[in-house]
Amino acid sequence: MADIHTIPTPASLNPTPALKEVVTNYITSFAPSVTPTGSSGGDVRHENLNKFFDNGNISWMLTSTCLCLIMVPGVAFFYSGLARRKNTLALIMLSMLGLCVTLFQWYFWGYSLAFSQTGTSGYIGNLRHFAFIRTLADYSPSSNYVSELVFANFQGIFAAITVALFTGAAAERGRIGPMLLITFIWLTVVYCPLTCWIWNPNGWAYKWGVYDFAGGGPVEVGSGFAALAYTVCLGRRSKFLAEQYRPHSVLNVVLGTALLWFGWLGFNGGSAYGSNLRAAIAITNTNLTAATAGLVWVLYDYIFKTRKWTTIGFCSGVVAGLVAATPCAGFVSPHTSLAIGAITGLICNWAILLKTHMKIDDAMDIFAIHGVAGFVGTILNGLFAVDYIAAMDGTFVGDNAIRGGWFNHHWRQLGLQVAYICAVAAYDFVVTFIILFIADKIPFLQLRVTPDAEEIGVDADQIGEYAFDYIEERRDYKQWKISPSGIPEEIVVSNGIPHPTGNVAAPGKVLEVAGQPNIDFAV
Repeated sequence: MADIHTIPTPASLNPTPALKEVVTNYITSFAPSVTPTGSSGGDVRHENLNKFFDNGNISWMLTSTCLCLIMVPGVAFFYSGLARRKNTLALIMLSMLGLCVTLFQWYFWGYSLAFSQTGTSGYIGNLRHFAFIRTLADYSPSSNYVSELVFANFQGIFAAITVALFTGAAAERGRIGPMLLITFIWLTVVYCPLTCWIWNPNGWAYKWGVYDFAGGGPVEVGSGFAALAYTVCLGRRSKFLAEQYRPHSVLNVVLGTALLWFGWLGFNGGSAYGSNLRAAIAITNTNLTAATAGLVWVLYDYIFKTRKWTTIGFCSGVVAGLVAATPCAGFVSPHTSLAIGAITGLICNWAILLKTHMKIDDAMDIFAIHGVAGFVGTILNGLFAVDYIAAMDGTFVGDNAIRGGWFNHHWRQLGLQVAYICAVAAYDFVVTFIILFIADKIPFLQLRVTPDAEEIGVDADQIGEYAFDYIEERRDYKQWKISPSGIPEEIVVSNGIPHPTGNVAAPGKVLEVAGQPNIDFAV
């Protein structure tokens, strides 16, 4: 086989040296990547490139990628349980369709814009890795423990989780189709720059020495403040002030919390980029922070609010703790994880009330739990980060050791953390709001469903399928009657016209029918 650098060229074309270089670079970009050893390495077709990587590290990263993927349906179940029954499937579909759009965008150019190391603007990368080229066996940007392709897949699921969190703001009133196109745009102009800032070696926050272990900025604050912008653009649900909405399935919320907690161990543990001691400490800190935040939240509710052991409160506290652990897990000691969990549980519990003062309808409390907890966790890194925890991966040792936060008497770190997370929040909110505002002015990209569609449910309007189709056969919402006390009322249907009887409908009772027989169930 002729070497691609010596492919014969017709003399009549007489290419210039510059043209030869461009053509050669284009052709070689689609060939197998050079090995990590550079020019002394071999061709993947003639040499086993696995020898450059440790199988244990590769196995742990691939396992972590799979664990992270579980978080997407975890988010879907969590959100669907908090919504009303008629909007359940739409929230699940938003998460799953968002996953598919994200994986394509990440392959297409998202990974390159976030992590290409030849883009030196400090703001966003370039297209060096367009369509995952030059990623087969190169070392990853963040670690020589794993190949770049393994790293790219792991980070792609981070992006998908962020989208799933963000799109939950569409709850009960957002259209699905426009959100898919907006997701692609948002990933490109918001998420990729945020990721480049902190994790690309050329990013400005990376060069500043900001600490963000697994995505307090890009993932948590990125999703939380984007959801805030989405909530503002959508407006409140039509009967937001008149009705007290209640979750339709607390079981779904618990299931979603369990899947999120399980997947988060790979999310934070995998961010050590290897099967090492730092991964172990990250998992330890994740569990301790989540457990403490969940306990503090439910105890606060019991003592000061409801005198009940609230399941929704416990699940909200656990998720808030997981969020706060995200930027901290690989920098702080287990002892301070307890403090981070307690602080986050209290602050996020209070932050739930912000939507009332701001007069917004954040149905899933994304801003209060993800935006605020991510903000808090990132700032607390400036206080609690210590050098010996970061050194447990074997990389940040000796001359490469981090300076830590206030616990290491590095007083400047807190200011760096605050400046970074404020920049992330401001950029995220403003650019997301602009994207959504412009999209809403385009007729086929309007964000919100019609009032009638909102009344019958987004499932019926946008999907035409139902999460719980066995519950009732009649789907005409105008035949449903709920008394002011919230008790289902028995209805007699006569010639297609519903007549409330004033009687309480027994569970599963067949409605009486006058005229043409029609078997139906009580709502």
